[in-house]
Amino acid sequence: MRHLMRRREYERINQMLDDAIAGRFEESDYDESELSKLEVKWKRYLTSSKLSAQKVEAERTQVKELVTDISHQTRTPLANIQLYAQLLQEQELNDKSRGMVEEILTYSNKLEFLIEALVKTSRLESGVFQFLPREQSLSELAQKVCDAGAERAEAQQVIICPDATCDETVTAFFDEKWTTEAVGNILDNALKYSPVGSQVSVSLFAYEMFRGIEIADCGIGIPEDEIPRIFSRFYRGRNVHDQEGIGVGLYLARQIIEGQGGYIKVVSKPGEGSRFLVFLPRR
Repeated sequence: MRHLMRRREYERINQMLDDAIAGRFEESDYDESELSKLEVKWKRYLTSSKLSAQKVEAERTQVKELVTDISHQTRTPLANIQLYAQLLQEQELNDKSRGMVEEILTYSNKLEFLIEALVKTSRLESGVFQFLPREQSLSELAQKVCDAGAERAEAQQVIICPDATCDETVTAFFDEKWTTEAVGNILDNALKYSPVGSQVSVSLFAYEMFRGIEIADCGIGIPEDEIPRIFSRFYRGRNVHDQEGIGVGLYLARQIIEGQGGYIKVVSKPGEGSRFLVFLPRR
């Protein structure tokens, strides 16, 4: 008889756990008067866990909605600021006034970029964006990223050197739009910190489980203790505070690549440049 009671208690506890894992657990489904002390503790724990999960999800939703509202509410006034600044540029102004107008445009463009980055970050973290990976050519991806970075490279007086030996048959599974943005952020970062007249190389690699793109620069390099932190949101390295940027490009890149089952590896030393290797699933 005692063995049968224990068996029933075990089955009820097991059912509680199954319901909790499946998200179906409801406290009202269990009658405390019929449960052992252990079952009561399990019930309280599962109820508390469910409430905590619901609270976290609600807070995440509120943050996402707040960021979206800020984006919508600031878009029109920001566009007007940029428009009037551009109109002022067309007027006959003295050097001091023209410089002030250019500063207005520069900072309004930075603000626009920051707002867009915050929206992307919020949507990626909340799972709103859905990646649609399919088997595609890595060579074509690399070429698109290089083409998109050509203007920045010219402005920085840095040469992008795509690997002429890239095998066009090398493929991987990735979402074209988002992966192009992620790798583009890494290339943009390499160009930003490369000295005038230097080169940034873009090449492919292939392993058994992963295929990928390597971006190598001759820039200032990254101290070893900072490498784990460069992908943090809004993180700026000790040696780059005088450079433009807000510290979200690499963060978004990691979110996008890891969201597709890949990862990013960094090899760097101060004064010796950096190598960013983007690993994407082969299949």
